[in-house]
Amino acid sequence: MAERRQVAVVGVGQTDFGALYAQKDAQRDQYALGAEALKLALEDAGLRKDELDGLLTSRIGYEHGADMLGMPNLRVVNGLEGSGRMSGVSFQNAVSLIETGQADVVACVYGNNGRSVQMTYGGYTVNPTSKYDAMYGMTSPGAYVGMMYRRYQHLYGVPDGALAPIAINNRRNAVLNPVAVMREQITEEQYINSRFIADPLRLYDYCIINDGGVAVILTTLERAKDLRKRPVRVAATAAMGSLRNHYTSPDFFYSASQDVARRVYEASGYGPSDMDCVQIYDNFTPTVLFSLEGFNYVPRGEAWQWATLDRIGLTGETPINTAGGHTAESYMQGWGHHVEAVRQIRGEAGPRQVADCNIAQYICASPIVTSHVLVGE
Repeated sequence: MAERRQVAVVGVGQTDFGALYAQKDAQRDQYALGAEALKLALEDAGLRKDELDGLLTSRIGYEHGADMLGMPNLRVVNGLEGSGRMSGVSFQNAVSLIETGQADVVACVYGNNGRSVQMTYGGYTVNPTSKYDAMYGMTSPGAYVGMMYRRYQHLYGVPDGALAPIAINNRRNAVLNPVAVMREQITEEQYINSRFIADPLRLYDYCIINDGGVAVILTTLERAKDLRKRPVRVAATAAMGSLRNHYTSPDFFYSASQDVARRVYEASGYGPSDMDCVQIYDNFTPTVLFSLEGFNYVPRGEAWQWATLDRIGLTGETPINTAGGHTAESYMQGWGHHVEAVRQIRGEAGPRQVADCNIAQYICASPIVTSHVLVGE
């Protein structure tokens, strides 16, 4: 059997989220947003469009997407649904395609016009039980995460306001990000006094529905060394399902996260203490706590005490969501986190740059738990 090829990220691109948020446009097209991001990623990598032989899309159909991009004859093409967990899944699929030689240069492309078309991410039928969930107020993932966090509070004696450092840290980082949506800091008092959306979750605990496009290009490590930017090697990636009829997990995705953590740390040779920054999928702030515990940054039930502003800030021991996360940069459903991890490792993050950053982890605790460890070459 042929040896698996090593894989690297060579190009990233994203739209200006803040500018798009400032002005809605009912005619704004998710395909065009994805195309803009791909153009930027190709320029970033120093590649031509005709050098791509694989395309994976999310929130945009692969058939129309490939046609409008002028790429009708790809070796590998596929489309994934629009849920946030698919950013990690798409990335992993691209890695597998390149590792096994089914493709040489794969673009993962995401486009979203959700703000302009007034997408709410709630109140629509996802599975046969959704209509019954709505009868009891469970009309969005936020309501489910709020219910999980209430259980977490009960189990571990967590006081009200414990999520404030997560929300405040995201805002502090977003101030330094020129394309972030929410570029104003908030105080603990502002956080506490903000309205509840799904008790116990407040306004600042929620992600920002927005328009935007993101693209990530991967190829072999050997090819990457001849391209424009410093290669970012995929040291390991792993996944595990935590699947139910509802967006809930009685153990906060802990058992699935533990399985993924074990495999991604063993395969990469790195663990939590080695990470220079961590990009955590934060559709809602409690997910950060669940992720930190599930991936062994802190013992179970202690993340709410551990995640202080000093510890998770840009100069802390474990910088988290350095671009502002989903509650401040923009909710690009995990895709922007991949871009930020790459830019941190390359040293391209400007005023929010983490000093001497060379190893980053992406974590998504969700019904499909995914994680990658990325290392600069």
